[in-house]
Amino acid sequence: MSVNHSDEPTRRDFLFIATGAAGAVGAAAALWPFIDQMNPDAGTLALAQVDVDVSQIAEGQSVTARWRGRPVFIRHRTAAEIEEGRGVDPASLPDPVARNENLSPDAPATDENRAAEGAEQWLVMVGVCTHLGCVPLGQSGDYNGWFCPCHGSHYDTAGRIRSGPAPRNMDVPVFEFISESTVRIG
Repeated sequence: MSVNHSDEPTRRDFLFIATGAAGAVGAAAALWPFIDQMNPDAGTLALAQVDVDVSQIAEGQSVTARWRGRPVFIRHRTAAEIEEGRGVDPASLPDPVARNENLSPDAPATDENRAAEGAEQWLVMVGVCTHLGCVPLGQSGDYNGWFCPCHGSHYDTAGRIRSGPAPRNMDVPVFEFISESTVRIG
């Protein structure tokens, strides 16, 4: 019986390592198209952020922008609307949580927490009723905010649910003012 054992790498060791490395590279090259097809396409990425020029929106007016296929209400609130919104105790609301993605999830639904920070005259929120997804009408309803004609939900001037079947306030998306006249949503 002969023992042929040495610590020096042999030609066979080199062939095993080279074959394993080539197999690993080939497997990664074969899997890459399947993994890459799961990434969002360019059209979806382009809709991830929307810049809206708000310089032409007069006080008391609203515009509706589209973001990720949903309407987003951008309202330039009047001083009376802001005052009315601030006069409401969040504890008295059906949904006392702000639903503002720019704040912590448990932030109270004060008027300040629903509006843009540092620019309280601007209200930016997803224009979808939280009951069944209808689009509410602006400047209508019992609180002169938004009214959903589908099932009768009333929202106030800060987009907070006040009465009706809607379970929560309208959502405030991630947004920021990138200049005095442009808001970036998303």
